[in-house]
Amino acid sequence: MEFKFGGSEYNQRTVLGHPSGLFVLFFTEMWERFSYYGMRALLVLFLTASIMNEGWGWPREDALLLYGWYTGLVYVTPILGGLIADKLLGYRNAVVWGALLMTLGHGSMALEGFTDVFFYLGLALLIIGNGLFKPNISSIVGQLYKSNDKEKDAGYTIFYMGINAGAFLGILLCGYIGEKIGWHYGFGLAGIFMFLGMLQFYFAQKLFGKIGISPKEMDKYVDSRTLKGEAQEESGKILQDDNVNEPEAISPAAQKDRLFVIGVFAFFTIFFWWAFEQAGGSMTIFAADYTDRVVAGDSALIFKIINTVITVIPMLVITWVLLLLFKQIYKFYALSNFFLGLSFVVIWAIVIWMLYREFQAEATEVPASWFSVLNSLFIILFAPLFSKIWESKYNPSGPVKFAIGLILLGIGFAALAYGASGIPAGAEAASVSMIWLVLAYLLHTLGELCVSPVGLSYVSKLSPTRLVGLMFGIWFMANFVANLLGGWTGSYIDYISETYSMATFFLIFTLVPIGAGIVMLLMSKLLVKKMHGIR
Repeated sequence: MEFKFGGSEYNQRTVLGHPSGLFVLFFTEMWERFSYYGMRALLVLFLTASIMNEGWGWPREDALLLYGWYTGLVYVTPILGGLIADKLLGYRNAVVWGALLMTLGHGSMALEGFTDVFFYLGLALLIIGNGLFKPNISSIVGQLYKSNDKEKDAGYTIFYMGINAGAFLGILLCGYIGEKIGWHYGFGLAGIFMFLGMLQFYFAQKLFGKIGISPKEMDKYVDSRTLKGEAQEESGKILQDDNVNEPEAISPAAQKDRLFVIGVFAFFTIFFWWAFEQAGGSMTIFAADYTDRVVAGDSALIFKIINTVITVIPMLVITWVLLLLFKQIYKFYALSNFFLGLSFVVIWAIVIWMLYREFQAEATEVPASWFSVLNSLFIILFAPLFSKIWESKYNPSGPVKFAIGLILLGIGFAALAYGASGIPAGAEAASVSMIWLVLAYLLHTLGELCVSPVGLSYVSKLSPTRLVGLMFGIWFMANFVANLLGGWTGSYIDYISETYSMATFFLIFTLVPIGAGIVMLLMSKLLVKKMHGIR
């Protein structure tokens, strides 16, 4: 019997027109991103909080350098994690081991009050676990579909929404609990949901059939086939599927041109993520120490209503998706769905408790981490609009999209620079309106939506099959450099704001991306030509 989708017979049961396994991966990835972004939202705030506030009282410079190393290294370890999965563990085992290591990492960070060793051990486990988890769960998604048509693209879009749902909830809840209740509770909460996500995935693995099993298991599977010809036929199909994206035979010169384009994109992506990743660093510090976050009276009520709406509506949507998944596979994978259902019971309880607690307060201090939530929220709101634009006659070329993204990012920092223009040089605190951070996050997100379709998509399209792994490695290394440089540059926030001004600090992140965007715009026609027909 020929199955439409990869995986087992039960994976042919669909949810919203896609295989059930996609949504098992959707929720696993959602909880992983919950844990990652929840911890990321707290890291710099915890390190710079005073000892009286149960933080470590680090100088901002040191905290931002550590932040840069952490966010950078999570882009390096996936290169090794992918190799380990390919040669030894298989995708599924790598996902399970990665999730377990990250669970232990969050648990270790929750114990930071006992000794500093637990904190650093936790960071190391998170970095290593991410390397095993991140590249391999995406690989399983791709193998659920037997062709590289629009259905697979739509599947990855749904998966991407899981990423944003997890990031949204992680920042919102871990940030709130970390800042309002205790740092170790925020770190620990991230670990709880990573653990439940791991169990949900582990007990649903048979849904994927032979997808993602280890090389040793695959060898046993092939050897056990009674009809050698059938195994050879299947191998031929796999080989054919692996080369679906391979372009028609082209000259070495054309391949060289395409690799040049990937190199240009990788170089310019450094400028984008170097500035964009200030969200968890210098922008979080600006939110904590230089932004008026206290709202009272009618303003407090308006904020509480908005916060309730943007929290409850996404929760209702993903709960609805959860129920659709239950309907299809609950009786076949009851234990997996039990842990998934348990995670939603817990998350709803925390959401209701948080909203009730906030409505009881007369005045509200918006958590500094809350502003990072805006990125995921704006993606959810504007992604459908951008998708329609990319499908229309107004769809610009990849280089032009990238240029627009860089320019929008720079304009976002220009808004922050303008908002900070009244802060005296050397000031350790201020009360700038929240509107400038909101506007900055809006523009940064619009820029991200322009860059996101370009990056990984063009790496896969422009690379010859034999070099795809190497090109992705180069891309991840560019992201490593961007995050490391972002943390290093952000660490000069005090020096620059004392010597010049806070506005000057943000102007650096205004001028560099806009300048890079203009250069990319000038190069766009050349780059399109060197793509040799790839769109």
